[in-house]
Amino acid sequence: METDIVIIGGGAAGMMAAAGAGKFGAHAVVLEKMPRPGRKIMISGKGRCNFTNMKAWQDFSAHVHPKAAFLKNAFYNFTPEDTVAFFRENGMESVVERGDRVFPASYKASDVVDTLVKAMKKAGAELVAGAAVTGIRRDQEKFVVSAAGMEDISAGKLILATGGLSYPGTGSTGDGYAWAENFGHRTTRRFPSLTALVPSGYKSLPDGMPEKGHIDRALPLSDLGRLLAGNSLRNITLTAIIDGNPAAEEFGDLDFTDGGIEGPCGFRVSRKCVNAIDNGSKVSFRIDLKPAVAESDLENRIGRLWKEIGNDRRSAGKSHRDRFAILLGKLIPMSLAEGFLRSSSGTDVGNLAHRLKNWEFRIPGYVGYERCVVTAGGVATDGISPRTMESRTIPGLFMAGEILDLDCDTGGYNLQTAFSTGMLAGMSAAK
Repeated sequence: METDIVIIGGGAAGMMAAAGAGKFGAHAVVLEKMPRPGRKIMISGKGRCNFTNMKAWQDFSAHVHPKAAFLKNAFYNFTPEDTVAFFRENGMESVVERGDRVFPASYKASDVVDTLVKAMKKAGAELVAGAAVTGIRRDQEKFVVSAAGMEDISAGKLILATGGLSYPGTGSTGDGYAWAENFGHRTTRRFPSLTALVPSGYKSLPDGMPEKGHIDRALPLSDLGRLLAGNSLRNITLTAIIDGNPAAEEFGDLDFTDGGIEGPCGFRVSRKCVNAIDNGSKVSFRIDLKPAVAESDLENRIGRLWKEIGNDRRSAGKSHRDRFAILLGKLIPMSLAEGFLRSSSGTDVGNLAHRLKNWEFRIPGYVGYERCVVTAGGVATDGISPRTMESRTIPGLFMAGEILDLDCDTGGYNLQTAFSTGMLAGMSAAK
């Protein structure tokens, strides 16, 4: 079987590459190993799918790692505005929320996938699902791709859009790295990003298992973990401390989950923290539950509340512990109180203000690829042309999406990066 372009990977980058190729009349065959395309998109944003972010390049680029400059040409070739227009032209309306985040108007990730499939097919591309690629070879000027259960496909252009290692259940198992290396491309160290950070004592670990590095999300919660999991904090300040020095500070929301500390604040510091843990550094968190209030003012407020509780007739005969529980319930959600005290031993009226503004956790581990949002690291971008997404050494070979050493913060940046690099790769290959 012969075609113009073979695209390996039916995710965000691969499907957008197929749509881009169709702009110039090229026929693309998309090979997706899973039974359906876009499996990772389907779980994005807890099924709501924040599919882009409307920030201009100057602000958008601050959320791209490790080298934002590589993305600039692809970004301007297919901007967030272009992405929104692309989906609208193919029948999907969208809404913009806080932080310039864009969602499908239905808040259904399935609409994003369905629209991509529709656009890809309208562009003349052919999608083959359940096609696990088993080998790629060069035959003179052609790429010959072998896949289980089907005849070999020959094409002049090949686009690797296989994704990374995150959420392997969606089909992202790192196949593309080996193929890129076989073509002589260098890959950088990979590690999980946008993942849960695991506080010390949060999980029940098997005897002999060190509380360090990758801590599987499937491990059961400890007593502390059960007390904290399910709590969401709003408008807090999180400071990540590496080897005793503040390394990052984020204001916003945070969630305690069955994995550990997540939510926007946790995710935004996770890349730096995972990298530090892997390099042997000591990581800890300091959470300010009352960032809008100075510690001295909070002390005064606590003093007034404590006096009111003591003077309340309903407090007569109550123990100090019971009255302190009432005080704590006036300052933080009751669902959080026991977990807060369990992780902050020695907390009492006299030091409560300081503890509320300096809630500390040691962070020895993190959840791995089994539930991280994106893979940091990948195919080194110095071997790829930023103007075309084509290999600098293998003519006709293109790469796009998470396979590249290019990852972003949470907020729609990663999918836009996949769309931008995919569209540029598809257009360039077709040209």
